[in-house]
Amino acid sequence: MSAIDWVILISTLSFIVIYGSWKTRGDHDMKSYILGDNEARWWTVGLSVMATQASAITFMSTPGQAFHDGMGFVQFYFGLPLAMIIICITFIPIYHRLKVYTAYEFLENRFDLKTRSLTAMLFLVQRGLAAGITIYAPAIILSTILGWNLNLLNFILGALVVVYTVSGGTKAVNVTQKQQMFIIMAGMFFAFFVIMQSLPENVHFSTAMSIAGVSEKLNILDFSFDMESRYTFWSGITGGLFLALSYFGTDQSQVQRYLGGKSIKESQWGLIFNGILKIPMQFFILLVGVMVFVFYQYNKPPVFFNESTLNKLKATEASAQIFLLEARYDSVFQLKNEAFQKFILPDANLTNDQNELKTSITSLLSEEKTIRENVKSMIKTSLPKEESNDKDYVFIRFILDYLPKGLIGLLLAVIFSAAMSSTASELNALATTTTIDIYKRSVRKDESDAHYVRYSKLFTILWGMIAISFACFGTLFENLIQFVNIIGSVFYGTILGVFLIAFYIKRLKANAVFWGAIITETIVIITFKSDIVGYLWLNAIGCFGVIIISYFLQQSIFKQENDIEIKPNR
Repeated sequence: MSAIDWVILISTLSFIVIYGSWKTRGDHDMKSYILGDNEARWWTVGLSVMATQASAITFMSTPGQAFHDGMGFVQFYFGLPLAMIIICITFIPIYHRLKVYTAYEFLENRFDLKTRSLTAMLFLVQRGLAAGITIYAPAIILSTILGWNLNLLNFILGALVVVYTVSGGTKAVNVTQKQQMFIIMAGMFFAFFVIMQSLPENVHFSTAMSIAGVSEKLNILDFSFDMESRYTFWSGITGGLFLALSYFGTDQSQVQRYLGGKSIKESQWGLIFNGILKIPMQFFILLVGVMVFVFYQYNKPPVFFNESTLNKLKATEASAQIFLLEARYDSVFQLKNEAFQKFILPDANLTNDQNELKTSITSLLSEEKTIRENVKSMIKTSLPKEESNDKDYVFIRFILDYLPKGLIGLLLAVIFSAAMSSTASELNALATTTTIDIYKRSVRKDESDAHYVRYSKLFTILWGMIAISFACFGTLFENLIQFVNIIGSVFYGTILGVFLIAFYIKRLKANAVFWGAIITETIVIITFKSDIVGYLWLNAIGCFGVIIISYFLQQSIFKQENDIEIKPNR
């Protein structure tokens, strides 16, 4: 990295921390610190919701996902717009009417304290794990680039976020996320522009899309009913719907963003704004990854994108075999490059020529993939402690090797800004839930606002330490963006089922729902461990499992449960 890249990166991160701390300086009461005085307008709500979801993992892993597997991942988001409508109609009015600080307070109104505490604990477990990953992801990048100690970087990145989150609470998170989203989208558009400018003169956007199409990177829709397939239209519209409902409707890191809205309308418009823009944003980020793939058809990619691990492999007894594989890899690249050059020529439009070229390109791409898989297998054998998956290194490798000076710093600032925005929301929500649903409700009930604000800050620091600790023990899990979604899918369905019963099925009572949730979560974990279905289906299994099991428990064991409403002692 050049000096100008370091100046841009450090200046951007420093501005976010200093601006967030300065803008929200001063004393806070509970409403100010947790809800931001309910001052957020719809665009602030919308951008904050988007920034919370768009972590560094999104901008680091999604292009790599598209590079390897194409655009099919966008189906994951197909259920999101419908989820936004349902939340706007049902969830937001109830939350605002009850004037709750957290989503889980509502559950005590509807059920009882143990059900509220259970769902709060499920949230704390899964979001605490996810917070560690959002710190770990960008730390891996900087560690790979600089050769610095990974654990030290985890601490530095986590500490930066904790500083302004502790200082200003929800308001600090909201005011910084607008700037972060601007940096993020500007950086991604610049990256796309540079990629297109770096392609050969005779390769325009339409040509690049043809190359991506023949390489099967534009297969967006999969209407198959394969339950083991992770991304299909049906898993996105069903499992994705339930995941989005649970994440945006019951996850405190998102609920807290729109609980701070100026009114119900402002919160609703903020979520609609997110629902309209989220799929196009993810489509564009995936498209960037596809264009990186096209770029590498004219510029030889490494046989393994994690350069550090590849160099370690070359220092082992496998070096001779690696040399042979790389030689074959170079040969395949040359043949593939020639095939693509012929494919885009005007006289290659004849059907027979097209079919022959497509067959040749498909065969060469398959051979290239086989070589890369062989390298990964060698890493597993010779370097068992090293990660053999390199999806998350594709985009960062491209940034470092091919982007001009200054833009490298900007793209790294994009990744770190995304990490800070999502981590800040998570730590803020974890601290709020711990303070309101656990500490204030069950430990110290009648203290002053100042006391609870002080403990909310202490819990922010504590969760920051837990997240940093988890990051230090983290490892890549095939693809980081999938890892975070898998963690969510294991827990979100159960939580959503409890909330849907609370909203819509009044005949089901506290004890049946509490035990139904515990039984269902056990089933979901067993199903996940057994790898029976794609992880998105776990959301639907968890949601319907809670409803069905609670119903049978209500009709049998808890049939005589009386209908007593227990009001929370807030």
